[in-house]
Amino acid sequence: MLTNIFMVLGGFLLLIKGSDYFVTGAASLARQLGIPALVVGLTIVSIGTSAPELFVNVIAAFRGATDLSIGNVLGSNLADILLGLGVASMFVPLTLRGSTVWKEIPFSLLSAIFIFVFGSDYLLDGILPNAITRTDGVALLGMFIIFMVYTLGVKKQGEQPQSKIEIIPMKTTLFLIFSGVLGLAVGGYITVEGAVGIAGLMGLSENLIGLTVVAAGTSLPEIMTAVAAAKKNQVDLVVGGIVGTIIFNALFVLGTTAVLHPLPFAQENIVDALAVIAATVFLFFALFTGKRDSRTISRDEGIIFIVMYVGYIIFAIMRG
Repeated sequence: MLTNIFMVLGGFLLLIKGSDYFVTGAASLARQLGIPALVVGLTIVSIGTSAPELFVNVIAAFRGATDLSIGNVLGSNLADILLGLGVASMFVPLTLRGSTVWKEIPFSLLSAIFIFVFGSDYLLDGILPNAITRTDGVALLGMFIIFMVYTLGVKKQGEQPQSKIEIIPMKTTLFLIFSGVLGLAVGGYITVEGAVGIAGLMGLSENLIGLTVVAAGTSLPEIMTAVAAAKKNQVDLVVGGIVGTIIFNALFVLGTTAVLHPLPFAQENIVDALAVIAATVFLFFALFTGKRDSRTISRDEGIIFIVMYVGYIIFAIMRG
């Protein structure tokens, strides 16, 4: 038990430092290459910070631990939406761009709906068992390709002022990005291994472990990256990173896992998928409260997000 606790603490330290390095390097790279910060958030940041989810899911698929794979993706996306944006809004109100409100967030909602539809065979077709099959996985990967093509077409309109992003030498930039990704991946892996060990000693199910402990551990890179970017007032990176990660998890991570091993979809997974859909819908409508012409997640709304996440985790534990 003591070894697992030290693994979790050591993983946390790597995640925090890795996220700071990666945000600094990614922001600098975006400016030097003339790439909008939002695009970097939707691609480099989201892919880099989703490495723990991908790594854990691929390992779980090869081991046949499919319940953990599903719980990890659904739990991670729930944590990213409610906890990631909620905590980031504590440091700076998150004012979203029009394209994010009307395109990226609806796309993330669509990806959550796809998971629910693909996993609800009995509810929709009267067929058992419920499962995300290899065919479904291919469809998710196809959706991911569509998203990446869209991302490459994102314009610079409405991008943050150039002065808000620090420019550093290219060699240092690449070193920071590499070191950040390495720290995030290793930190995420160590954190998850330690947390799973602790949870296993407590006799929790694979699905509950995936939804709570593993999801929280693999979501730490996104959350810490969002916090680091929020402290630097790089809102595009905060929102782009979180939304991009949600889509990346739902389409690429889950799609890849399903192609490697079909994923049975339990009744609990259906409820969790509906929770992710509800959280995304709540995020969308929360942007239309407060100031009339501002699409902002305020600190008060961030607190509500955090309370909702804690409440659902308590519900999941009681259900388990």
